[in-house]
Amino acid sequence: MNFPQIDPVIIEIGPLALRWYGMMYLLGFLMAYLLISHLSHLRAMPLKRDQVADLVFYCVIGVIVGGRLGYVLFYNPAHFLSHPLEIFAVWEGGMSFHGGLLGVVVAAIWFVRSRQLPLLLTADILVMAAAPGLGFGRIGNFINAELWGRVTEVPWGMVFPGAGPLPRHPSQLYQAALEGLVLSVVLYVLHRRQARPGVPFFTFIALYGAFRFLVEFFREPDAHLGLLWGAATMGQLLSLPMILFGALGVFWCAKRKN
Repeated sequence: MNFPQIDPVIIEIGPLALRWYGMMYLLGFLMAYLLISHLSHLRAMPLKRDQVADLVFYCVIGVIVGGRLGYVLFYNPAHFLSHPLEIFAVWEGGMSFHGGLLGVVVAAIWFVRSRQLPLLLTADILVMAAAPGLGFGRIGNFINAELWGRVTEVPWGMVFPGAGPLPRHPSQLYQAALEGLVLSVVLYVLHRRQARPGVPFFTFIALYGAFRFLVEFFREPDAHLGLLWGAATMGQLLSLPMILFGALGVFWCAKRKN
């Protein structure tokens, strides 16, 4: 299959351009706002409308700062040590989910303590609100023809521009389905069943780690890193602690008395 020729720019007016990738981020943030509003009502959490907007703002800052610093530290520290000003060039690409997650955690803890909200329940709602955004982001990666998969012979293998003449796994779509759709459904079911505080959060951590670890077998390793120790990608190494931490967290939530 040939990659569908999708113009990454939706509309361009003079020097201003609206790109599909940016639109995916906007859709993710809008969905987050709507889901936080809905889930705070569903889970009877005292969160006012203006507080919802504030929480989304805090998390956006956490995603951007944490995602960029995570990429700098985890994926290419030597380059950015030599070119420190490029750390701020976010528009050139280079964001880490794992760093973004840490950034959101820090921002959410700050917000929760300042507003005296329940920490675990707030975390449960935030991860549910984030899951659709992960799916939108991967669709944006697909439209940009970036982060493609490894060479394959499966019938749906795709020839990506800039990736050579051989068909590759559309691993961005695998991640969109698992991290976006499947994860959203699982988390929403937990919320509908009034799962104990903390269970959706730790389930998100464990499942995201498992899904990312799995898809990394089909995703092309970062060119400047390759396979670490000849066997695993950086994404897999960062996902293993998530799986363990999430599983232990679910077990702890199930065993604690209140």
